[in-house]
Amino acid sequence: MTSKRIILRPKIALFEPDIPQNTAAIVRTCSCLGAFVEIIEPCGFIIDDRRFKRVVMDYMDKKMIRFYNDYNQFFNSKKETKNRVILMTTKSTNSYTNFKFKPDDTILFGRESSGVPKKIHDLVDHRLKIPLLKNKRSLNLSSSVAITLAECLRQNKLI
Repeated sequence: MTSKRIILRPKIALFEPDIPQNTAAIVRTCSCLGAFVEIIEPCGFIIDDRRFKRVVMDYMDKKMIRFYNDYNQFFNSKKETKNRVILMTTKSTNSYTNFKFKPDDTILFGRESSGVPKKIHDLVDHRLKIPLLKNKRSLNLSSSVAITLAECLRQNKLI
């Protein structure tokens, strides 16, 4: 009898990303750390953008990226697979360091320019933040992804 071994890996979801260099850096980080990337369209650029290609280099593997036409398709897919969606947002009071990640969580990040709308906040399972020094607004999106993904992988002994 043969059996397929399923390896659970986290997913990094990007809500309507608008800066190609950040998205490419995130794809590269996920490629190096073994996470999947999910992109909720519309994007503010096309994947063939030269700025995207310059940063992603040869780290883009199409098998590790899934595109969703819109947020409805994304959340319907999450309901079907029963994956939790954790939104990283500056509007949360809960720190990512006090949260227990699961190996197959989907960690959602908003647009660089505007985050996510309230309707998305209402659809997620949890909202977390990366604590910053007083009077600091936010980190670069790709830095936030790297920090959060590393913690998820560490907690689940996946690195």
